[in-house]
Amino acid sequence: MKIELINDNFQNYKRYGIPKAQLVIADIPYNIGNNFYGSNPMWYNGGDNKNGESKFAKKAAFNSDFNFNIAEYFHFCNRLLKKEPIKGGPRGRSSDAPCMIIFCSFEQIQDVITYAEKYGFKHNIPLIFCKNYSPQVLKANMRVCGATEYALILYRDKLPKFRNNGKMVFNWFEWKKDNKNLYPKIHPAQKPVGVLKKLIEIFTDEGDVVIDPCAGSGSTLRACAELNRSCYGFEIDKRFYKDAKDKMLGDIQLSL
Repeated sequence: MKIELINDNFQNYKRYGIPKAQLVIADIPYNIGNNFYGSNPMWYNGGDNKNGESKFAKKAAFNSDFNFNIAEYFHFCNRLLKKEPIKGGPRGRSSDAPCMIIFCSFEQIQDVITYAEKYGFKHNIPLIFCKNYSPQVLKANMRVCGATEYALILYRDKLPKFRNNGKMVFNWFEWKKDNKNLYPKIHPAQKPVGVLKKLIEIFTDEGDVVIDPCAGSGSTLRACAELNRSCYGFEIDKRFYKDAKDKMLGDIQLSL
């Protein structure tokens, strides 16, 4: 098993000689720019709009949340995945084909599907993650508040590797926050390690390779380390990279 966090753009993956992945999983930027805190009390001092705007007003959470290019993302991620096996799986079972999982906003879903098809990912399965809380608490007495996250499973021709352990897997999952004593909060859009572990267990086996092109907090790498999967992550922001290395992955043997 190898866990490697790289402070570079995933477009430069060839420099690092990493193996092709069984699963590429990432939370892509939502391109909401300076409106990241638009529905959050943090926009205001003390969380109260009577106190005026805080330092978070009209601010982005991270630099890549302005002009993330989905087409460019697929161009490179298509190369990060293993090729499909020539033969399918045994009768009544999936093949060992690879797949991608992309977390995205609801508004991005159609664009992701469109570009995925252009790069050979002909099939998709939408996933919904249900929370018991919502970050959209401003004006909650005036509108329906979002309490879901979205993702797409994308694959080329053959159904991807599928390990359901004899249990039916639904297209919705419960979204539980991580235990703060186990996993530090590093990134404003950080995905729970527990949620990632469930997905990684379904679409990979022990020893398989997982790549996260937008590693952020390093939570994907942490999930893989706990599941005995090799994982390679790319993070261009030096601050997130350092915090992920020191806090999320500090007690894991890394190649850095």
